[in-house]
Amino acid sequence: MTTDQGSNLASHRRLDWVRGQLERSGTVEIKESAKVLGVSEMTVRRDLEQLEKMGFARRVRGGAVAAGPPPVAERARQNAIAKAVIAQKLAELVPTRGAVAVDASSTMMGLVSHVQDSSELTVLTNGPETFNALRQKRGLVPILTGGQLEPRTGSLVGPIACQSSGHLLLQKLFVSAAAVDPVVGASEECAEEAEVKRVLAAMASEVVLAVDSSKLDDRAVAVSLEWGDVNVLVTELDPEDPRLHRYSSLVEVR
Repeated sequence: MTTDQGSNLASHRRLDWVRGQLERSGTVEIKESAKVLGVSEMTVRRDLEQLEKMGFARRVRGGAVAAGPPPVAERARQNAIAKAVIAQKLAELVPTRGAVAVDASSTMMGLVSHVQDSSELTVLTNGPETFNALRQKRGLVPILTGGQLEPRTGSLVGPIACQSSGHLLLQKLFVSAAAVDPVVGASEECAEEAEVKRVLAAMASEVVLAVDSSKLDDRAVAVSLEWGDVNVLVTELDPEDPRLHRYSSLVEVR
């Protein structure tokens, strides 16, 4: 891709490539990266050092691993106004009794702040931070799925998460996505994350998909929900907004 004598632009391209590898697989190896990029191992070490200072990587012997996702509070600051509008819309859809599930997204953390105290509502989540927030709600019965922590999303995934997600009969599932496309549906950057959401959706009588408009008309890596699985799409936009016209024939739009 470049050489050790490359320009600053080439350096930026290297950093983008290495960061992309970390986001996709969670790890990079110095020797392999140097071979692919056509640079010395020392150059890759310097790139990893820079990414570590930026908070994207944590160096280990022979390479680096992803530093993990920003805390939910930090992610919530991205498109914060849009997420606040979405949270208010979602709060109107939460039942007062029975069982619901919410994912580990910052969008759903916004919803949790609007959920009222209740002695008749059970809330299942695969997000440790979301679970801790739910515990502060008086009377709610929060349940954490268990499972393996996915460093890119901060959620619990894997066989244990899927197994525990498949036993609770849910009135509603409130779920976000990395991207939403009018053809393929909702998708995630992590296949394991998508799998957990499919299991939760199969247990829910109604699925509410909530994303801010920046995620519309885009695709990630793994399909989580097809449109036949979704009942309601919630965004910060007015339902009559032209950007939602391609979706209003597929699901109810709010």
